[in-house]
Amino acid sequence: MVSVAELLSDPAIEAYIVRLIGEEGVELIKRFPEEEEYSDEELAERTGINLNSVRHTLYSLYEKRLAEYRRLKNTETGWLTYLWHLRLDRIRDVIEEDIKYILENLEARLAYEERNDFYMCKHCGVIYTFTESASWNFECPNCEEMLEHFDNELLVAALKKRVKKIRESLGSA
Repeated sequence: MVSVAELLSDPAIEAYIVRLIGEEGVELIKRFPEEEEYSDEELAERTGINLNSVRHTLYSLYEKRLAEYRRLKNTETGWLTYLWHLRLDRIRDVIEEDIKYILENLEARLAYEERNDFYMCKHCGVIYTFTESASWNFECPNCEEMLEHFDNELLVAALKKRVKKIRESLGSA
């Protein structure tokens, strides 16, 4: 099992985790006692971090399957207690899934940009596809100014470059 300190020593993983749970969340996982389960209240008490921040961090980690819980029911009161433990051993798989999702979206955007011709209203700053523009006789539907051809070559080049870099990072260039 990789320690939290080892994971956070990788700048890419640290940046991902900070973006996911924030600085206070990082403090929680640094102070999270290893190899045991704790309720959110116990974690707040042991770490000195606000209970709402602890809960927010745990739920954010849970959504990515980086934390799990076991639910216990008090038979006398009916209250439920959630006992949490971290699963940061999955972090690399989670990051790879997120990167693949981003790659799919970038590829879809690239395909859209490549298969469409665009026109822009210089006055409103709105960009329309050829089909939309033609249906309005190349007049802006908002201000009735004439639409001008919009060259998206720079955007297409940037998208291609980004897609290539992501594929290289995934080893599928």
